Amino acid sequence: MSLDEISSPQVTLVVLVAALASGYPDVYEPVYYPEPLPYYFNYDVHDDYKGTHFDRNEKSDGKALYGSYTVALPDGRKQHVEYTADHYKGYVAKVSYYGKAKHPKYYGPAITFKHKGDDYH
Repeated sequence: MSLDEISSPQVTLVVLVAALASGYPDVYEPVYYPEPLPYYFNYDVHDDYKGTHFDRNEKSDGKALYGSYTVALPDGRKQHVEYTADHYKGYVAKVSYYGKAKHPKYYGPAITFKHKGDDYH
């Protein structure tokens, strides 16, 4: 077979096969996906000056999260949340409140702030 006898579709087919063969190597590397790592952390904040009190605990076994947090609410109660989260049930929380809400008997005037500077806004 001479070069004059080779048709255009045959050349196209040879080029296409060569391109496909070079795009897919013979050796494939295994793909390793990182396993979720277990962890644990907690923190606790008590700021008596500002009245900020909260804490949080969380742990994971690599498949699900388990945790809780507590927040001091402005009305004097504490809100405690225990939660779990995984890929099957999603986020599930159990919320509870401790203490009795205390509301002021007298509300003072509204707090306003005067703008300092130019009168742009």
